[in-house]
Amino acid sequence: MRRLLRAHDSTLQANKKAYEGASVPDRDEQVTHLKEACAQAEAAGTPIISVDCKKKELLGTFKNNGQEWQPTGQPVTVHVYDFLSLADGKAIPYGVYDILQNTGFVTVGQDHDTAAFAVESSRRWWQHHGQARYAGARALVIVADGGGSNSSRGRLWKRELQGLANETGLTLRVSHLPPGTSKWNKIAHKLFSYISINWRARPLTSMETVIELISSTTTTGGLTVAAVVDTNSYPTKIRVSTAELRALRLVRDPFHGDWNYALHPQ
Repeated sequence: MRRLLRAHDSTLQANKKAYEGASVPDRDEQVTHLKEACAQAEAAGTPIISVDCKKKELLGTFKNNGQEWQPTGQPVTVHVYDFLSLADGKAIPYGVYDILQNTGFVTVGQDHDTAAFAVESSRRWWQHHGQARYAGARALVIVADGGGSNSSRGRLWKRELQGLANETGLTLRVSHLPPGTSKWNKIAHKLFSYISINWRARPLTSMETVIELISSTTTTGGLTVAAVVDTNSYPTKIRVSTAELRALRLVRDPFHGDWNYALHPQ
């Protein structure tokens, strides 16, 4: 059978992802709008960060994708199944990529990936690095995906950002990538991809291992990364009322105010 298939120019092939579904209206316009906003911010010296949550990881002797050099016949042995009951906890890496400085900052949580956790990660970046690098800055541009803990529809996300704006005195200008374009978020290919390369085939046996592998990630292009552990609890299903939302100093952009908006200090 194999010979017959080869004779008809057939080979074994895996599925290829190609269908993205129907294009979201104004998708290309939003990407252009975002690029122009970032270009204007860069010209003005305004800091720009790309944010997102990396895939959650189980802590323990579990398989990590990739291959690494080992003595012949001595592969690292791991659990056959990725059962939560076998894990020593979980790691939730939320990243902040400083586009102008080519640096990464990753907060590794242990509880839930909520909007409060996402904003806390940006807060820690600002406290540890941003306010020293950008002394005198009056605004911060945040580029995020449209879903997840930093969803463009998330009321808690906006309320927590308002708190950050109040604490820092910064105007937070947020732009979301439209659905189906998360792969264009710079943090995905400028930070997360290199972290994955650095820890390939390495079981993430403890939180210390996760922090060490993230912090040791570098590139020939000059990327450096810092990582910290967040031991806070982040309860889910927190509701933000319409009255609370209206009380925010939220100004929506004339173009797609659902994707582009600013939160001013109160």
